[in-house]
Amino acid sequence: MKTTITLSALMLSVAMLATGCKKTDDNPNMGPAQEAGAAVDNAAANAAQETREAAQNVENATENAAARVDAAADRAGENIEQAADKAGENMREAGAEVRQETREAAANVREGADKAADKTGAALERAGEKMQDKR
Repeated sequence: MKTTITLSALMLSVAMLATGCKKTDDNPNMGPAQEAGAAVDNAAANAAQETREAAQNVENATENAAARVDAAADRAGENIEQAADKAGENMREAGAEVRQETREAAANVREGADKAADKTGAALERAGEKMQDKR
């Protein structure tokens, strides 16, 4: 905005210096005030056009930024969903491993209990035999 005002003032000054206070040969029907007025009108029109272009550039940049933010939000949402799916899959795998290890541990306990029962039974049998031998 400051640049536009400075540019407009500079153009007006140049127009006034170029025209001076005498009529020019280019347009004998226009006096210096009319030429200065035309220069001001042209500078204002140029400034207005530059302002419209700048506003359009800002609007385009805003729309692009909004689109990029939306795309980033979509990607973030997809990443969160993928992470949640992966976490769920990991939990299912961990649960399956725990179940398998529990089955294996239970089988080991049964095997140990069977061995202990066999040894206890054998010890009782030996004790019974010893008792019979003593009679």
